[in-house]
Amino acid sequence: MNADAIETMVRDVLARMNNPDAAAAPVSAPAAANRIKAGVADYPLTNKHPEWVKTATGKTLDDLTLANVLNGRVTAQDVRITPEILRIQADIARAAGRDLLAMNFERAAELTAVPDERVLEIYNALRPFRSSKDDLLAIAEELQTRYQATICAGFVREAAGYYVQRKKLKGDD
Repeated sequence: MNADAIETMVRDVLARMNNPDAAAAPVSAPAAANRIKAGVADYPLTNKHPEWVKTATGKTLDDLTLANVLNGRVTAQDVRITPEILRIQADIARAAGRDLLAMNFERAAELTAVPDERVLEIYNALRPFRSSKDDLLAIAEELQTRYQATICAGFVREAAGYYVQRKKLKGDD
């Protein structure tokens, strides 16, 4: 599978993640084309395109002030990053020739759909000797089907394979 095909699949999955109502239907080419596509010249976003930067609750950079934090108008939920901004950062990284960094941003974009507590549970499950192969494959399936986190699911499946080879699974010690 070539890089363009993988990128198209990833963008399709992420677009569906951001619009749960559209999860049953494939994302059309025009919908994917309407997404902001950034390059190196757009970095840093806060200087070049502050209008693109919004938090998960819709706050803008202008809303994120110390005064608003102190008076309770900005909470921890208001400063969570969005999958869209992470995808834009991935575009910039890829345009700069930093493909691995771009993949990390894309994985992070997927993880915004996963509750924080579950991310920590998965992190702990990925530590050596904490999980069986079946445990890890179940996590991968959950990431794939429940959260549409295709890249992260592949990462966990890959880890399961390495843990088998290196005898790092629960019960291998």
